[in-house]
Amino acid sequence: MRTKRKVFAYITRGDEENRELLVFEYKGEPEVGLQVPGGTIEEGELLIDALYREVKEETGLPSDVLEFVGKIHKYTYYPEHQDKAYERNIFQFEYTGEPVEQFEHTIKSHGRDNGMTLLFRWEPIKNLPQLAAEQDKAIELL
Repeated sequence: MRTKRKVFAYITRGDEENRELLVFEYKGEPEVGLQVPGGTIEEGELLIDALYREVKEETGLPSDVLEFVGKIHKYTYYPEHQDKAYERNIFQFEYTGEPVEQFEHTIKSHGRDNGMTLLFRWEPIKNLPQLAAEQDKAIELL
């Protein structure tokens, strides 16, 4: 079984009582599900470099509006009916930028998601809808 290494970013805002998570859906493809920014760690790439690259590619947010909180979880995800596994490394950032409730971003990368538009919004963690592919597995650690 092949294992791919992944990074995910829980980007949050607000105090502990009212904390929200930045989530997205693919424009025109809501069936793919609600997700958080993240992606594959490239061969020879450092974990932290992959994290910042994926956050920038998928959100377009500059690093100066993201305060790094730390790594909150690592586990292996086994998708159903597939002969592969994913090492998932989940990190948290606190959003410190200007208040914005929702935004769109078109990905510019060398990957298969190049040109795709993502629709971002904030969801309250207390009432968070289910995220795709168990991406919400470490929410309780926030």
